[in-house]
Amino acid sequence: MTPVKRSVWIKDQARALGFLDCRIAKADFLEEEAPLFEKWLNKGFQGQMAWLEDHFDLRMDPRKLVPGARSVISLIYNYFPEEQPLQESAPKIARYALGRDYHKVLRKKMKQLMRSLNEKWGEVGGRAFVDSGPVHERAWARRSGLGWVGKNSLLLNKQYGSYFFLCELILDVEIAADEPVTDHCGTCTRCIDACPTDAIVADQVIDSQKCISYLTIELKEAIPDEFSSQLNGWAFGCDICQEVCPWNRFSSPHTEPDFHPRPEIGSLDQKQWLEITEDLFGSYFGNTPLKRAGFDRFKANIQRAVDSEKFQKDN
Repeated sequence: MTPVKRSVWIKDQARALGFLDCRIAKADFLEEEAPLFEKWLNKGFQGQMAWLEDHFDLRMDPRKLVPGARSVISLIYNYFPEEQPLQESAPKIARYALGRDYHKVLRKKMKQLMRSLNEKWGEVGGRAFVDSGPVHERAWARRSGLGWVGKNSLLLNKQYGSYFFLCELILDVEIAADEPVTDHCGTCTRCIDACPTDAIVADQVIDSQKCISYLTIELKEAIPDEFSSQLNGWAFGCDICQEVCPWNRFSSPHTEPDFHPRPEIGSLDQKQWLEITEDLFGSYFGNTPLKRAGFDRFKANIQRAVDSEKFQKDN
């Protein structure tokens, strides 16, 4: 099978598994991204996410992750819900977090893809990554032509917006590479203007220590008082910069049954959220990304979210 035919075949397989799109880049050192990422780390913008400081050489060169790597396959998988499942008075939760843990869902699909690949091409050396391992996901997705990096640092796609997960497959086989696409943000600054904590400090540069997603998920201690009033009702994650992005008018509902939240949570009003018990938390969210927060942290986040000034004004 030629490199071009491999590209066609694997894209067909990816779409059959439910991925929105699949593109390929040549495995090489990320020469452009390496100094930018190092500068970002040196400014301390990673906050307490210390794992981002580890394995810098692996993160910048997939050939160190997979000996003999020749191709990096990037895939995107939709998680945009058909409708908002929570009541208007409920604390806000990022759209990706209410369904089954996406790591488990997409790892299964990536294993299926790798299994089919080995059956078709013979034994191939490679590794699959689902938001895991030292892989510069957006850099590879951009290089492959899946989209461009927006001012909010997320990958944007003209056809699908940004409500999707990124996955990678690094292989030791040559596959015809795709071409990158151009930037289509232009002079738009809606994401920068809408961020209540001014976390977007420059084009494509996020100070994580100010980001609501970081504050409600990654930060190990209590959210600083200076940010508490600016949470806009968010208790886990934040979608503000995606909600205002013009490209997300093209987002369409996902078709993944595992990403549908439990129907019971849609009936919870604000009082019930504030009084949620540890047993209910485990029952509703034990198999979702929300479990990362843990019960005590999540309950504290709910209280802060409900108390935040902007949320109180809107409700």
